[in-house]
This record gives sequence, C-alpha cells and structure tokens, in this order.
Amino acid sequence: MKNWKKNSWRKYPVKHIPDYPDKNELDTVLDKIGTFPPLVFAGETRHLKEQLADVVDGKAFLLQGGDCAESFAEFNPDNIRDTFKLLLQMSLVLTYSASLPVVKLGRIAGQFSKPRSSPVETKNGVELPSYLGDNINGMEFNKKARIPDPKRLFKAYSQSAATLNLIRAFSKGGFADLNKVHLWNLDYIKKSPQAKKFKDLEDKIADAIAFMRACGITSDFNNRLYTVNFWTSHEALLLPFEESMTRTDSTTGENHDTSAHFVWIGDRTRQLDGGHVEFCRGIENPIGIKCGPTLKADDLINLCNRINPKNEKGKITLISRFGADNVSKHLPKLIRAIKKEGLNVIWSCDPCHGNTIQAVTGFKTRPFNRVLKEVKDVFACHQSEGSYAGGLHIELTGQNVTECIGGAQKISENDLSSRYHTHCDPRLNANQALELAFLISDEIKKNSSYSKNADRAAS
Repeated sequence: MKNWKKNSWRKYPVKHIPDYPDKNELDTVLDKIGTFPPLVFAGETRHLKEQLADVVDGKAFLLQGGDCAESFAEFNPDNIRDTFKLLLQMSLVLTYSASLPVVKLGRIAGQFSKPRSSPVETKNGVELPSYLGDNINGMEFNKKARIPDPKRLFKAYSQSAATLNLIRAFSKGGFADLNKVHLWNLDYIKKSPQAKKFKDLEDKIADAIAFMRACGITSDFNNRLYTVNFWTSHEALLLPFEESMTRTDSTTGENHDTSAHFVWIGDRTRQLDGGHVEFCRGIENPIGIKCGPTLKADDLINLCNRINPKNEKGKITLISRFGADNVSKHLPKLIRAIKKEGLNVIWSCDPCHGNTIQAVTGFKTRPFNRVLKEVKDVFACHQSEGSYAGGLHIELTGQNVTECIGGAQKISENDLSSRYHTHCDPRLNANQALELAFLISDEIKKNSSYSKNADRAAS
C-alpha cells in the first residue's frame, strides 16, 4: 500500500459520481466532514472481519439486508427499529434452523446514493438529471431539486450518526435479549401466514432458555443471550465522501473508512483500473464485490488479488446477482476460478437486483418466486461445485409495504399502488423476508454440511 493514499482514486477514471456545479462548496463541505468524529471504529471493523472469517470457513452465515436507498423523509426511529427487528427475526430463524451463528449486517446508516442506469429521467416530455440519492440531490421532479447539493452530505452524516446511536442502543441495551424474543414481532406480522411458524420457533427457544436457566446459564452471566453484534454497510459509491471519512488508526497505522463497518463495490463500478477499486484496495474494511452477468472469471481473480493481496479471510465477500434464469450460466465458472486460485472469499447471494421487472401498472417490482428461485439455484450450484454459499444480501424493510409481488400474502400487480414507498428499487416487506428465511433455512443447513464433507474429503 506504499503507493496508496485516501485520495489516490482521483487519478483513476470513475463512474456514477455526480458533477457538482460548485466545486469550492463541495471542497468546503468535505473538509468540514473530515474533522467530524468517525461513525465506526477500527476495532469494530477488525471484529467484524474476524466474524466474517468464520463464514469463509463455513462456521457461520452472513445476513445482509436493509433499504435499497435510505431517505431523509422516512428517517424515523420506528422505521429503524422495525428493520432491526426484522433482521433479528430472520437471523433467529436461520440460526435455529441451520444450527449456525449469523453475522448481522445492515444496509443502513449510510446507504443513500445509488448508481442509475440512465443519467437523465424524462416525464411528460421534460428531461432532468436522474435522482441519485438523498445525499446528492432531491427526488422531487424539478430542476432545482435535481442539482447535486454538497450540503446534503451534512444531513446524511447526521442521520447516519443518529441511526447508529439507536442501533447500538438496541443491540447492546437489552432489546435483543433472547428472553424477549416475543417482543420482536412486528404488529402486522401477527396476522400473516408466517406468524404461527415464528410463534412455534419462539416457544422452542423459550423452552431452551428455560432449560439453560435451570442450569444456571442466564443473560446475567452470558451477554451473548442479552446482546448482539450488528454491523453497518453501504455501497462505497460517492468516493469524495468516503475519502473524507477515511481515518488512520493511531494504534496500527491502518486506514479505515469510518463511514461504515463494511462497504461494497457495485457491479457498475468494479473496473479494475477504476477509482472505486483503487480506493477500496487501501482500506482495511471488509469489502464486498457485486458479481453480475458480465463479470469474467479472470477479472474476478484480478479484483480479489488487487483488493486482498494477502488472501486474508473475511476481507472479501462476493455478492452474486445474476437473475433467476442465469445462475447456472455464470456462477459455476466463477466458483471454479476462485477454488483453483485458492482464494479465501465469502459467497453471498443477492437475489433482488437481477429480478427487477416493470409491472403493467408502471411500477418497478420483483416477483417473490423469482427471488426464491435465484437463492435456491445459487445454493444448488454451490453444492454441486463443493463450495459454501455463505450469505444472503436482501433489499428489505420492516414497513408493511407492497412493492414486491407474490409470496404467501399474494401481493398482485394491482396491489402495488396501495403502499409503494421506496425511493428507488422495490423491497421485500417483513412477511416476504421472513418467509424467505424459513424457506431457505434447510438449504443453508444442507449446503453447510455438504461443504464441510467436501472439505474433509479434499484434505
């Protein structure tokens, strides 16, 4: 890393970074943010990497989920709580059913900006710059709102800090106590098809806790029953902001992007000679790489080697996103290439981004059956190749939205307009996300056992 500096990405070509009309104002804002306290700390980042190393070894599972893009308008403690609750519920289902600890990673406290397929948007014959996320410009369709405004970064930082403060209180202050698992239910889930399943799971856990309590094992003596580790993540897209949040750890001399514990490189910005890869190769945070249909095996190997030259476990998470019909076309060759090179990676599945369609009613949506199919095909592919499918990356919300069609609720295209609140892409609601967790828990257990047997046979 001798030739790396936090601003060295500026010498490389970059995509999907907005052109701010007032560069001096942008520099003033970034300089000010550079003096703000870090949002996360180097020790936390290292702890997450240790947990992710267990996922590499098939000893844990990674659950990553949250909003497509956070917004200023929906910033509310209840919304943060409900997303946190939902990820706790999903992780509980996966932990109990698959007999594996779950690393909980939110797309939260910083997931604002989004790459867009087109730089412009047209409505009623009027063309304006695309909405790029609340930390860059406004969603309102008018010329003033769509101009990139550096001052929005102050609000994004403040909202991220407040969100993190609440999450830390929830995760360490007793809200996550397994003795209170019955309080994790979202009100509208109580009427859903998943309610009975989750209630049965609650009862089994209550029986297990009662047995442990009788043996003297309580949350008074074991804080793992009382607290959870909950980490934050977002796409490292807006590099000027990420640069301003990068700090040098005084105890080790390492560089950490303190805007989140984990950041990822998108499928649109993973160019080997691009600024996003250059930035991410110099920070110590765990890094995700989105792997879409255009990614070649050789390029993937080069990306991993450039970002993780020491082949450190827990550093790289490969997030596949091919679409329900394309998994068998693209994933096997990538798995084989990684295995051949002996690279330590987590394989995670993003079944949302490749399955977005336009409904006849005009709304973007994602069919639940397509999401489920991609997850199942990914697990089957890894089992066939003797590797471990170690993660799930989901766009979801704890709110009772109608943005994705299908699932046990049988949301139809005609239902989309009733509660369609996303600022960008459609999200699974809590019922659909919990249903997905139940449906794939057996696949995770099967895949984990197969992978361990394959490793033993190889050794």
